[in-house]
Amino acid sequence: MAVPPTPPADDTQVPAGQGSRPGTMVLCAVALLVLAVSLVGGNDTSADSSRPPLAPQPGASAASAPSAPSSADDSERDLPRSKPVRLLIPEISVDAPFTGLAIGKNGQLEAPPPDDTNLVGWYAKGASPGETGTSIIAGHVDTKTSAAVFARLSELDEGDVFRVERADGRTASFEVDSLETFDKDDFPSKRVYGDTDRAEVRLITCAGDYDRKAKDYTDNLVVFAHLT
Repeated sequence: MAVPPTPPADDTQVPAGQGSRPGTMVLCAVALLVLAVSLVGGNDTSADSSRPPLAPQPGASAASAPSAPSSADDSERDLPRSKPVRLLIPEISVDAPFTGLAIGKNGQLEAPPPDDTNLVGWYAKGASPGETGTSIIAGHVDTKTSAAVFARLSELDEGDVFRVERADGRTASFEVDSLETFDKDDFPSKRVYGDTDRAEVRLITCAGDYDRKAKDYTDNLVVFAHLT
């Protein structure tokens, strides 16, 4: 994310997992994005990418993934702000704590620590999961030694439900609207990071092929979901 990965060791094998590649140190979570002031939902960034997509312009609205239209009931269901403490995705055996992510000196969102494979990060100055707006949750797909927290993210299906346990004791449940893979050279920043008028979440990790020359995955996988 904010720093380049350690150069891959040719004799190191990465255990099989979505996006895993032999002999690589993969710390990638999501595409680089320069933070836009108007984005309540925040942004994310890749450990391996040096090719940031265009940031949404101030005042831009998100073209959200296909899902049910928002309504007054949606906003009434939204929760007050509260720090997330644990992400639970039963379908892919994710049970992971959160760490807050901040914008680094380079204007990009810092990555979750690379030495913990069972950890997810959220943009702590954006919307919290369950709060009105777009909450960004990033996780590594794999590391030098093993598959990481979002190794099986691509196995989720539309309609699957995952939960976020929060510091206020409430649990926010989210239903998956869609999974989409985007080329990092054509990443739809407005669509992914743009603000929304209901509580939504984006789960983001790397996907596609690993380009050893660029030290980067070619794509990003984004899971679009809304509060139920």
